[in-house]
Amino acid sequence: MLTASARDVLAARITAQQLDRDAGTVDDTAVLDLGVQDTGPDGGLWALAVRGVDVTALDPGELATVWTLRGAPHLYRRADLPAVATATAPFSEADAAKRVFDAAKPLKAAGIPVLTALDTLAATMRGIVTAPMVKGEMSRRLSQAVEEPYNRYCRPCDAVHSHEQTFRLAALRAGLELQPGTSPPVLQPVPGFAPAGTVPDRLDVVRAYLHLLGPATHQHVAGYLDAPVKDVKAHWPEDAVEVTVDGQRRWLLAEDADRLGAAPAAVTRLLGPFDLFLQGRDRETIADPARRTELWPVLGRPGAVLADGAVAGVWRPRKAGSSLTVAVEPWQPFSPAVRAAVEEQAQRLAAFRGVRLKAVDFA
Repeated sequence: MLTASARDVLAARITAQQLDRDAGTVDDTAVLDLGVQDTGPDGGLWALAVRGVDVTALDPGELATVWTLRGAPHLYRRADLPAVATATAPFSEADAAKRVFDAAKPLKAAGIPVLTALDTLAATMRGIVTAPMVKGEMSRRLSQAVEEPYNRYCRPCDAVHSHEQTFRLAALRAGLELQPGTSPPVLQPVPGFAPAGTVPDRLDVVRAYLHLLGPATHQHVAGYLDAPVKDVKAHWPEDAVEVTVDGQRRWLLAEDADRLGAAPAAVTRLLGPFDLFLQGRDRETIADPARRTELWPVLGRPGAVLADGAVAGVWRPRKAGSSLTVAVEPWQPFSPAVRAAVEEQAQRLAAFRGVRLKAVDFA
């Protein structure tokens, strides 16, 4: 059986997620197979930029933004959307019930399977959104078109509307995408959309997790997908091999086993708060216990400084007018080379945001 340390795991993930490369394209960027979460100003496009993609040169429509895993907005290659819709759909009725959280209870009481409810909502949403429509208007029309089990009273909004997760998880089933950069979100139809009948291996969500965030346990993958462990085990790849990581039994795709034990890449990156590298459900591998609440607070996540093969600190942007200050909190003293690399990455971030870098403040 293979053995690895946490440092070996992180080094392998840096390579798998292509954080060690200087240039790449949308077609060859592996994280797009699992989806790139697009949350916040340093979201999906910044995640591609730190992996070497020239996001200023993207063709219009080359990427699409859709709600998928955990109901979060993710970037995908537009050409992949039919297969993505199939790959990210619930594996079973039990899986669907888990993914929609509290929406499952009233549906069950009404005798409506959750999968049926998602299809019903999708058909209704498809009929409503025939042109770009802001989410609030879409939600209002939808709540008027469906029955009580699909709706709930929202105290913050003082209104009745569909449960948020069923709304989001039904959107791609309905063939709807999000207009990039809109707040509040604007939904629009995906031209010629129809879910694919089959899913290529690279888009299979369990395989993609093991490739990009392995070695992992069944529980890690289930936590990322919001799926029951039983369903994840039923979809476990036959070519997954066992790896012992600091005494814990995990799995990795056999084709990726040779990455374990390689020296960590000597790269420095400013990762966005929801970068895939930080999304692994084995937080004990990513950061020491004393640092986890700092890296993953309940509200207001910082970005992470990746240096010397590990998360080495956190950073926060402070924008004032057309200038940007990047506040960096190292978890240990940075060498002069790492400090210089952080400053260079901050310059890239400012250019990405279209502002001037005022300063990099090291705490």
